[in-house]
Amino acid sequence: MADNPDAHAVRDAGETRFVSPAPLAKDRRSADWRDLPGRTDPLTADLSRVIGGPVGRHAVVGRSRFFTPMRVILLLAIVFLALGWFAKAPCIQQAPVGENGALGLDWSGSRQYVAMCYSDTVPLYGAERLNEGAFPYKKWWEEDAGNGQLQRRYMEYPVISGLYQYGAMTIAKSWDAVHWLPGALQVAIYFNVVALGLALAWLVTVWASALLAGRRVWDAALIAASPLVIVHVFTNFDPLATAFAAGGLLAWSRKRPVLAGILLGLGGAAKLYPLLLLGPLLVLCLRTGKVREWSVTAMTGVGAWLAVNLPIALLFPRGWAEFFRLNSERGADPDSVYNVISSFTGWTGFDGILSAGQAPTVLNAVSFLLFALVCAGIGYIALTAPKRPRLTQLCFLLVAGFLLTNKVWSPQYSLWLVPLAVLAFPHRRILLAWMTIDALVWVPRMFYYLGVADKGLPEQWFTAAVVVRDVAVVVICALIIRQIYRPDEDLVRYGFIDDPAGGVLDQALDAQPRWLPAWLRPRPPVEAAAAHSVSPASG
Repeated sequence: MADNPDAHAVRDAGETRFVSPAPLAKDRRSADWRDLPGRTDPLTADLSRVIGGPVGRHAVVGRSRFFTPMRVILLLAIVFLALGWFAKAPCIQQAPVGENGALGLDWSGSRQYVAMCYSDTVPLYGAERLNEGAFPYKKWWEEDAGNGQLQRRYMEYPVISGLYQYGAMTIAKSWDAVHWLPGALQVAIYFNVVALGLALAWLVTVWASALLAGRRVWDAALIAASPLVIVHVFTNFDPLATAFAAGGLLAWSRKRPVLAGILLGLGGAAKLYPLLLLGPLLVLCLRTGKVREWSVTAMTGVGAWLAVNLPIALLFPRGWAEFFRLNSERGADPDSVYNVISSFTGWTGFDGILSAGQAPTVLNAVSFLLFALVCAGIGYIALTAPKRPRLTQLCFLLVAGFLLTNKVWSPQYSLWLVPLAVLAFPHRRILLAWMTIDALVWVPRMFYYLGVADKGLPEQWFTAAVVVRDVAVVVICALIIRQIYRPDEDLVRYGFIDDPAGGVLDQALDAQPRWLPAWLRPRPPVEAAAAHSVSPASG
């Protein structure tokens, strides 16, 4: 041990005593600057009493070789991912339910709703014709459009999500073809293959978010242990998008704009929202005179999106356009604010009662206009706040505003908000309350889908829970805006730390272009403005 050059030792009365395996690195992520939740957060301090209480004031912190914060957080994420799999496992139970005792999924008694294990991945295996080995976007089938007419249908997901399903199907069929491997229904094998990939994607999300958190690395534990992970991580394919989004923000924070653009573009080819993050980047780069860096990220993002989409669009144009067609023609989803209003008032919507296949053009326009107003408001805040907001603060506001004004808020979309919320507003008790409320919305949803005739719940029970969820999100948005205008209360900004996710924006000074009007320039803080207005005589 004495020959170890990394050993950190002190000599006491002629005897060498080893204090730690290695000295601490002197950087922003060292234990000298690391946030210790057991000391600073009441919730964590209370929970830590289960294992002996908060870490002592004189304890040696940050010198463990194996149980580093990142590894502990990833282990915690694996535990919650396992809980998420067990929550969905009842829906892949098999039983002799077919003709002549053939094995099939046992969804008898509406198991998918009663056991609250429903996942889109299971029915989509047959609905998207993956069970036939079909290539997405090329394969088509006919369905009743609801008006007695047959309609040609294709894969309804963006390209990366569709190809991910195809790859998982190929692995599932290959597994099933090997007789000496453990056997099961193909759809059950397919679900497990999909779940494994989604679990890895969520681990990437947690890893990237922990790095983005900087000295507050333990904040990422709330991402790993979110109740929404148990409920929704395997509900659909959204962890793919969260991994790309978090990876893109991490690349930006490391001043790699090309890689950031590529990852955000690929994320946009899985779900739309990662590309939306280019908006907050634009206004912050405009405020700091870093538009060139943003242009590199935006162009590479669009290029990455086109590189994935163009081949499918050229080879199978109708199949590729199916995602856009369905999103333009679908009405207000059960989770949307528009359906909540209809549920309680009987309102028939902006377009009235539509026939099957008729697009809700007014609803589409209103939803787009409201989101445009949200974008304008966020841009105004970003440009006029006394101190430049942090990137993740604006990203959360934008994505939350998109979900609140959109006609579709599928339940798993809440996963989009989890990493952004933790990075933007690391107040653990408030965030845990919102996440718990959002996760519990799953219960009335499942029993609403079950139907009153089968001892389910009326729609208003579900929509009332949605209202509570929406109010919780709006409250967090309001608190973030308050924090933007009172940056001294921001827990992330500490000492010389400005914006851990900012990249070229971190520590950047304001350098607005000359053409920007005065009303879109930063306002002085209220205290400073008041002090400036006091005349010497009155002092």
